This record gives sequence, C-alpha cells and structure tokens, in this order.
Amino acid sequence: MARMRPLSDGELLAMRNDLESDRVERKESFRGEAPRTVREAVCAFANNLAGHAGPGVVLIGVRDDGSPVETFAVTDELLRQLADIKTDGNIAPPPSLQVEKRTLDGAESAVLTVWPCDTPPVRYKGRIHVRWGPRRGLAAAQDERVLNERRRFADRPYDVQPVREAQIDDLDLLRFQQEYLPALVAPDVLAANERSLEQKLAATKMVVSEAEPVPTVLGMLVIGRSPADWLAGCYAQFLRVAGTDLSAPVTDEEVIHGTIADQIRRLEEKIDAHNTRGVRFSDVAREERSEAYPKDALRQLIRNAFMHRSFEATNAPVRVYWFDDRIEIHNPGGPFGAVTRENFGRPGVTDYRNPNLAEALRALGYVQRFGAGIAIARKALGDRLRFEVELAFVAAIVQGETA
Repeated sequence: MARMRPLSDGELLAMRNDLESDRVERKESFRGEAPRTVREAVCAFANNLAGHAGPGVVLIGVRDDGSPVETFAVTDELLRQLADIKTDGNIAPPPSLQVEKRTLDGAESAVLTVWPCDTPPVRYKGRIHVRWGPRRGLAAAQDERVLNERRRFADRPYDVQPVREAQIDDLDLLRFQQEYLPALVAPDVLAANERSLEQKLAATKMVVSEAEPVPTVLGMLVIGRSPADWLAGCYAQFLRVAGTDLSAPVTDEEVIHGTIADQIRRLEEKIDAHNTRGVRFSDVAREERSEAYPKDALRQLIRNAFMHRSFEATNAPVRVYWFDDRIEIHNPGGPFGAVTRENFGRPGVTDYRNPNLAEALRALGYVQRFGAGIAIARKALGDRLRFEVELAFVAAIVQGETA
C-alpha cells in the first residue's frame, strides 16, 4: 500500500481544480443523495482500478467546477458522519481512509482521503464500484478479473494467503453457492451474474485466483469442509466448571469444529443454555427464564474474539471458560496494527488482523458495524467487563453480578 501521508494543500488544490481527474470526487454538501454517492466513490477509490500509486480524495464543500461553496462550514458532526463510512459495515473490507477539515485558499472543505486496498475487490452493499476517468460505475467481469489479479501475496493479510496443499474440493461449494454468495452479493447483481464458479470464488477471495484455484485461509474459514485439518487452531473450546478456578469439577465441556460461523453458532448455543439465573413457572402463562449475563454482550465478545484472533503460527483455539463467578473469553493473538495494550478498547481505535474475515462475518450477519463490539458489550456490562491484553492473547473477563 502507498505510504499513508496526508496530501499537502498544494496537492489538494491541484486535484480540486483538475476537472478531468479520476482521483477526486466533489460534493457541495453531505445531504440528499451525497451519503450514498460518497460511499460509492470511497469504494471505487479503494478498488483503484486505474492503478494509481496515490490515494483518491472526496472534497465536501466544493462545486463540480472546482470552486468552493463560500457558505460551507465543516462541523464536528459532519466529520463524525464521514468517519462512520469506514465502520458502518456497508463497505467491506473496511477501507483505509482519513477524514479532516482543511482550509484551501481561505475556504473550508471536509477532505476524505482514501488509499487503495491491497486485497480488492472492495464492495459497497454487495456491489463492486470502480472508476474510469471522471466516471464511476459498477465493475464488469473484466474489471473484476483485473482487481483479482492485482492482489499482492507479499502484502496480503494472512486471511487471504493460499493454503498450498489444499484443493478446491476441500471447499463446500454448495454452501458457497446457497449460503455465502447470496449473503455477500446484492440479489440483482447475483441474478445478472454470468461469471464462472472459479471467477466467483476468486472474486470473493475463497481461492487465490481464477487461474490458480487454490483455497485461501478465508475460504477454509468460511466454507471449508474441515478447516482444522488445514489450520491447526481453527476450533473452539467451551468449559463450564463448578467453582472459581480450573481445578474445580467440570460440569460441561465441548470441543467445537467447523467453519467460523459454525463455531460461533454452537458457542452461542452453549452460552444460552447455561445463561440462566432462575426459572419461573407458577404464576405465568409461559415459562420465564432470567439471564445471569446480558446475552447480546456475550455474543459481541465471542464474535469479536473470532474476528480478531490470530490463525497464523498458533495451534490455540478460542476458549470460553464459565466459572461460578465469571466468564472468560480467550482468543490467541494480541493487539494488532494501530491497536496497542495502552489504547485497547478505546472508542474509535480499531484495526483488523483479518479484514477479509471481518467482511465475511458482516455478510453472514454476525457483525453489523465494524469496531462496535466492545462498545456494545461495555454499555451492557459496565464495570463488570475488563480485558487482559498481552502480546500473545486477549482475554475478556465478565464478572457475575454478585462477584
């Protein structure tokens, strides 16, 4: 990826005034259709079909002819709305972008800088947007092929690296066609799609490329027939003990295999089965159960553990330990990228070890908004939630109400 540095005022002015540029989108405001069309532009800049070495820019507060809107003012609310483009879950994998207020020739503009993605294609609501000169539109089959071939192995995240010994038969192709593809790709695009199965697998990063249909790590995680045969740590463990440490008697345990979706689903079933404080029968028409822990908070923490865990150079699974006084959710892999031990969990600070797995979990409905899982859990749990953050693992620890 090109080095992520802010563009200078001179560079931004040149781009603002170049009406033929395919690296700039101008908007007078962020109202009406602009929130949608700006997201389409961000998606197109991230796909970078033209192969530019530098970023694309969206300028808010600028007319089509490049002149500034004199009465336009950049507010904190506008900057927040623009920053939400990265995390609202509509563009996947999440784009690398920067939002800032700039004053150019005495006029304020909101500047959204978008860097090319190393692992295209990038989708906005299931559609691949690209740019040809100053025009923007949906990718054709040849455009998709160019984007697929542009991925660089050396720069690719681990979740789209090839599993060299695996073959396409190690993927559940029926599940891909009937479950994953309809969840990822917009229905009208899917209905008009004339691409081959190999092209579809390559476009969704399940295999390396159409010419090299070797399953990727992502393919194994999402539609693999037996992921743990190829990725040693790709399973989960659940343990319920009657006590407050691991020396206490075990009352329930399970080792869970399958795709990431299978593991999440089964772990959440185990959590729901044990998450009962009491059952009321006598004076109600239907049986009522009260929860010992907020269910949605536990689900967010479990899904977060899978999305951010490391699958590289580790045989460790995701582990859920349920004690009498607390629940511990452990995932292998410590802080990544912009996230450190010091800023872990801070609102607005997020990074993705597995950006393409994050995209897949969003498509399958396990993630609604990028970077919000911890915030949702903290809102429900308050001081009952704390984290142990180490270089090799992260543990979310949820105390019981009476602990």
